Amino acid sequence: MKYVALALIVAMTAAPALADGYAPVKDESTFVSLTQGKELRNFFYGIRLNVSEEGTIAGSAIGWDIVGTWSWRDGYFCREMSWGGDPIAYNCQLVEARGDDRIRFTVDQGTGDSASFRLQ
Repeated sequence: MKYVALALIVAMTAAPALADGYAPVKDESTFVSLTQGKELRNFFYGIRLNVSEEGTIAGSAIGWDIVGTWSWRDGYFCREMSWGGDPIAYNCQLVEARGDDRIRFTVDQGTGDSASFRLQ
């Protein structure tokens, strides 16, 4: 059941990246300044994440904890996580921002699906 829920979350929050006001975040310091002290939220799916400056990820999605680590490599946000104890594969993602309240991650260095979050 948990895997079905995760598949639905990924499928429904994922969409190809479009030129719609989002601009690439090219360096770690810009990424940290956008996310520091803010929670990344996708209200529709109940996803809440905190991405710390120290390289940790913590949050939850539909009742299960999310934990992980991240680093900035060659212009990409690279993360390894688990959701409810189940591993989510390592992936490096393109990060884009729209203003200071929206952020989008596109998997496979920008060639895959994307998920958008509100920064609060």
